[in-house]
Amino acid sequence: MKKGDMIQGTIEYVSFPNKGVLQTESGPCLVKNTLPGQKVEARISKKRSGKLEAELVQVLEKSPLEIDPPCPHFGSCGGCTYLNLPYEEELKLKEQQVRKLLSSVLPQPLTWFEGILPSPREFGYRNKMEFSFGDAYKGGPLALGMHRRGSFYDIVSVTDCQIVDEDYRKILRATRDYFDQKKVSFYHRMQKKGYLRHLLVRKASITGQILIDLVTTSQEVHDLSEYVQILLALPLRGQIAGILHTTNDSVADVVQDDGTKILYGQSWFSEKLLGLSFKITPFSFFQTNSWSAEVLYDTARKYILETGLPEGATVFDLYCGTGTITQLMAPAARKVIGVEIVEEAVRAAEEGAAANGLNNCSFIAGDVLKVLDEITEKPDFIILDPPRDGIHPKALPKILRYGVDYILYISCKPTSLVRDLPAFTAAGYQVIRGVCVDQFPWTAN
Repeated sequence: MKKGDMIQGTIEYVSFPNKGVLQTESGPCLVKNTLPGQKVEARISKKRSGKLEAELVQVLEKSPLEIDPPCPHFGSCGGCTYLNLPYEEELKLKEQQVRKLLSSVLPQPLTWFEGILPSPREFGYRNKMEFSFGDAYKGGPLALGMHRRGSFYDIVSVTDCQIVDEDYRKILRATRDYFDQKKVSFYHRMQKKGYLRHLLVRKASITGQILIDLVTTSQEVHDLSEYVQILLALPLRGQIAGILHTTNDSVADVVQDDGTKILYGQSWFSEKLLGLSFKITPFSFFQTNSWSAEVLYDTARKYILETGLPEGATVFDLYCGTGTITQLMAPAARKVIGVEIVEEAVRAAEEGAAANGLNNCSFIAGDVLKVLDEITEKPDFIILDPPRDGIHPKALPKILRYGVDYILYISCKPTSLVRDLPAFTAAGYQVIRGVCVDQFPWTAN
C-alpha cells in the first residue's frame, strides 16, 4: 500500500486528536474527521515507518450514532468536529481517548480516574473568538470567520455559529458587511499585502461585558470612527466595554500585538468566577468557557482541600495566567505566588487580587524556567497549569526538585500531560485523583 491508494472500511474508534482508526491489509490507518461506525472512502496521504494516514474522500455510510448537525456551517468550517454526535456520545468518545492515552504510560486499572464532567452550557459557551478575514475562495468576496476545514487560506463566514451567542454573530455580520461595502482589503498571507487580519471578540459570560479588537496591518490608514458607531448601535444583549484597534505586522498567521489604540471605552473587561472578579485584557489568558471554568476550578480547589493543604502553606501557581486559581486558593493558604510570562496578564492578576481584597497573593512576570532559579520562597504545594505544549522539559526537573508532597496538574492537552507524567512517576509521585472537564463541546479539544 502506497501514497495515493484508495481504501474503504469502517472506523473502529477515534484516537486523540480526532483521528479515526481504519484497519487495512497493511495495518491500522488514521483518517481525520471521522466517527466510530462510519464506513468511509479515503486516500492514503502518508506512510512513514509503517504507519498510515489517509484523507477522507467521502462517507459511504453514516455511523449509527450520527445526528443532523444544528449548525449550517458544519463540515465546511474547521471549528467544530462532533456536531453530528449527541453530546453524551461526544463525552464518551473524549473520555475513551483520554483513558487510552493515560493507560499508555500508567499502570492499569485506572481506578483513580473519575471520568469526564460535562460543560454546563453546550451551545453559546465561548467567551473569546478570533475570527479571520479572507475570502471564501480565491478572488471571492470578503469573508470573516473560521478557516475552511482542511484549508490554510479559505475562510468561512460563520454568521450562524452555534458555539457563540447572538452578540458575536451580530458583531461579525456588522464588521464583515461594513468593510465589504467600503472595499477595504484583507491581508493576503502569500503576497504579504493588505489591511484586515483578525477580529478578536471577548464577552464575559457572567457579567455580559464585551471587548472588540480589530486587528490590522499598518500598511493602510483608515478612519474607523464610522465603524465604531455602527458597533455601538447594534442591539446587543451584552454591554460593550471597549473597542480597540491593534496593529499586527507579523508574517505569521497569529494575533500579535504590535501596538493597540483604544477607539472607545477601555482596554479590558470584568468577568466573575465562583464569586471573584477578574480583569481580562485582549491578550491575557483566561479559560475560554467560563461555565466549564467554574467546574474546573471548583474541582481543583476541592481536590487540593480534600488532599489536605498544610497549615500556613505557601502555594506556587505556575503558569497562572490572570491568576484565577491563585486567587481562589488564597483564603486557604498563608501565601500564594503566581508566575506567568505574559506581563499584561500579571498586571491584570495583581489588580484583580487587590479588587477582591486578597492581600496574600503575589505575582511574578517571567518564564517559569528562569523564575524558579531566582525565587527564594519554598513551596508546600505546587499547582501547574501550563500552556498546551506542556511544561518546558528543562523546567520540569526544577519543579520536581522542590519535593513537595502534592502537585496539582491542570492540563489542556492530554498528549502533553502524558508526555510529562513519566517524569513525575520517576520522581516517586503517584496519581491519586484525576478527572476531565469538557471545556470545548463539539470540538476535538
